[in-house]
Amino acid sequence: MDVLGDLVARPRRSDDRALVVPSLGRTYDYRRFCTTAWKVGNFLRHLGVRSGRGVALVGVDAPEPVLSFYGAALLGAPVTFDPPTDEPVDARALVVPFDRVEEYEAPPGTQRVAFGDAPDDPTVAYFERDVWSENPTEPPDRVAPRDVLLRTDDGAYSHATVLDAAGRVVDEWGLTASDTVAVRAPFSRPGTVAAGLVAPLLAGGSILLPDDETVGDRAVSDGDAPESSVVAPGSVLP
Repeated sequence: MDVLGDLVARPRRSDDRALVVPSLGRTYDYRRFCTTAWKVGNFLRHLGVRSGRGVALVGVDAPEPVLSFYGAALLGAPVTFDPPTDEPVDARALVVPFDRVEEYEAPPGTQRVAFGDAPDDPTVAYFERDVWSENPTEPPDRVAPRDVLLRTDDGAYSHATVLDAAGRVVDEWGLTASDTVAVRAPFSRPGTVAAGLVAPLLAGGSILLPDDETVGDRAVSDGDAPESSVVAPGSVLP
């Protein structure tokens, strides 16, 4: 695997679970996850997202931020999780829950995309409707391992850097296709992304965005967790 898009390539489609969100009663197998990531990538591409013109994602426990992360990666576009609310969003697109759209200042050139319900403002795109109508084919964009995948306040992380970190997590945990990794830390931490959103799929396992009653096999967390093994985001990527 050289770039993140390799994790959602056509040969990886199967009936195995890729993403589970019990609070919403939603489960994606690899077939649906890959196809939806392609559709999200094509949708974002139509909004002008591409290499150097990134996406800001509000990281809540829902499929849309995860799918948008993979969709943006297919375009070679850098992703920022949880942008600040006290300054204009620096991204070509902002993907945000419908009831939090007004928390963010979107300057001219930034397209707001709401998910979870239809937005009242007609200038805000509606994620579920617009992605559903997209072409279910892999975006044609070429992405290199050195291209930036994540941006944080502390720096930028390439596809290669994040995949290498995820690979170390897979090796250290001995992750397999039968394992589920619970994400119990903010998406804004690069270590959370590597260990919680990338490592499970790299191993052929599944991502779990847990509710109060659900327990995975492993967890990414800054504190105690009910899973048998826990890794702190800062120990994966600073």
